[in-house]
Amino acid sequence: MSNVNAAAADSAAILRMIQASKAAGAAGRESEADQLLTRAAELAPTHPAVLNELGLRMMQRGDAAKARALFERATQADPNHPSLWSNLAASLGALDLPGEEMEAIERALALEPRHLAALLQKAALIEARGDARNAARAYRNALATLPPNAAPPPAVSAAVERARAAVLADDTALGQALEERLAAIREDHGGGSFRRVDHCIELLTGARRRYDPQPTFMYFPEMPALEFFERADFPWLDAIEAAAADIRAELTTVLVTDRAGLEPTIALPDGVPLGPWHELNKSRRWSAYYLWNQGGAQAPHLARCPRTIQALAAAPLFDVPARDPTVFFSLLEAKTQIPPHSGATNTRLTVHLPLIVPPDCGLRVGSETHALMPGKAWVFDDTIEHEAWNRSDAPLATLVFDVWNPFLSAAERDLVRAATEVVGAYYRAAAQGAA
Repeated sequence: MSNVNAAAADSAAILRMIQASKAAGAAGRESEADQLLTRAAELAPTHPAVLNELGLRMMQRGDAAKARALFERATQADPNHPSLWSNLAASLGALDLPGEEMEAIERALALEPRHLAALLQKAALIEARGDARNAARAYRNALATLPPNAAPPPAVSAAVERARAAVLADDTALGQALEERLAAIREDHGGGSFRRVDHCIELLTGARRRYDPQPTFMYFPEMPALEFFERADFPWLDAIEAAAADIRAELTTVLVTDRAGLEPTIALPDGVPLGPWHELNKSRRWSAYYLWNQGGAQAPHLARCPRTIQALAAAPLFDVPARDPTVFFSLLEAKTQIPPHSGATNTRLTVHLPLIVPPDCGLRVGSETHALMPGKAWVFDDTIEHEAWNRSDAPLATLVFDVWNPFLSAAERDLVRAATEVVGAYYRAAAQGAA
């Protein structure tokens, strides 16, 4: 047992020495780095980590033959480490030995199927054979191992950029091939709009990203996951859009006579994780003038906006006791962005009626982005990731309210109301009991 412990201690010391050598090299202290690595090689000449590091040094110096010999010894000493096989493959590639290179890559992937460097090497080798399409498939597999928005490790960053370029080129070529085939069929069917087909093809070719509902409270299954809904599906919007000028006039009066009624739209209590809201929490950069707030009528505000209330009578407002409706004028200040986020439940939809729209404002829901037009409403599922921005020098003002999802039956609405009420009462009772 003592010999085993001693061996483990010696190995740990060697690994620390190698790490110190790497750190010295990264800091530009090449002489110190070489001395540390030389000392490690003297103490443990057959240690796989030592052999691997020596091989990497040989690759840096352009001596692929010596690097190959060192990597081969490293894989013999430790055949179960995928990075050793990947490094061996790199040396074989530098020696223009594609058959042996692929064998080493496959050994690495057999040990770790999601090994990024090996996947990139395999794709590059396929690309070098002239098979751009299958190389793109292999590059996709490599890119799929990267977490969203994560920077790739520096050692493979150039290869990752090459992979992205190859995938983009392949997506473009595939899109062209698809359109060549589909164009005639579109004409056969009248050449009109095929929005869902276009959406499908854009997803297939990577031109669009798929977003799924991610409600923070209640998910209702078997509902269409639509980003923006068709305007024609909501004929009651005609009455609201027809009143847009009057609604805008009431808002303008409010901004002059009752600015004290504006409050931060995001007002999370102390101690609650802020997530994406750390910049806007309790900030008047995004303010709300509530007409109803979590089901509570704001009587003084309602009195100031009679025409707005009259227009909203046409809408099937989402109404759940002690929770909804929520209706408010949203005021987004200049140079302010609402971060990507998701709403509470897909049993409701969100309506935006832009009222005061300066240049360079927009709304993204999932993979669709729309410029805002005064008096033209949008209906969208806010449980799909969405964000809005005002990059202008003036405020953006919008009437915001929620309506029932039209795919719910009357009975389902009643059941959703009841279930939501029970959840709220259940936790309120628990909080009161604890107090």
